[in-house]
Amino acid sequence: MAQYQYGYNQQQQQPDQRFLWDVFQRVDADRSAAITATELQSALSNGTWAPFNIETVRLMIGMFDRDHNGTINFHEFAALWKYVTDWQSTFRSFDRDNSGSIDRNELKTALTTFGYRLSDQFYMLVMSKFDSAGRGTILFDGFIQCCVIIHTLTESFRRNDTNQSGMITIGYEQFLTMVFSIRS
Repeated sequence: MAQYQYGYNQQQQQPDQRFLWDVFQRVDADRSAAITATELQSALSNGTWAPFNIETVRLMIGMFDRDHNGTINFHEFAALWKYVTDWQSTFRSFDRDNSGSIDRNELKTALTTFGYRLSDQFYMLVMSKFDSAGRGTILFDGFIQCCVIIHTLTESFRRNDTNQSGMITIGYEQFLTMVFSIRS
């Protein structure tokens, strides 16, 4: 059975470095030795021939851009590659009907597996937020973005929930800081 931590499968092997270098060079269209969000977006696919949502790409670059220059170098790319392939395995494991997308019930199963206990009303809201095609489903990039945002906001909430009651009292600006601290 797969092990899940913070929403993604930890069991994938790290790919061969030569393979990754070849992929990196193909994605680095301007040969700058750094990949921009636009370059990465053109290299990623939802399995539908549609490019990844640029917000998801920026979110992922923000997570792996260790020197905070807005791009990723080869080592950052290698870590991001593993992250995306781990998410892909996770996504496929919850896409029970093999449709290439996650419906509300599959999302609920995924988030419940990750430890979240949320209302049906919340799942309807999440579906409307991340259903880019308007079909009542979430594609791979939306699934990553959804899970990363929920995890990031949960961690921020936990830092403020000092007695672990599931309730916090914060000011408006502190709330805005929590929301806008999501790296993108």
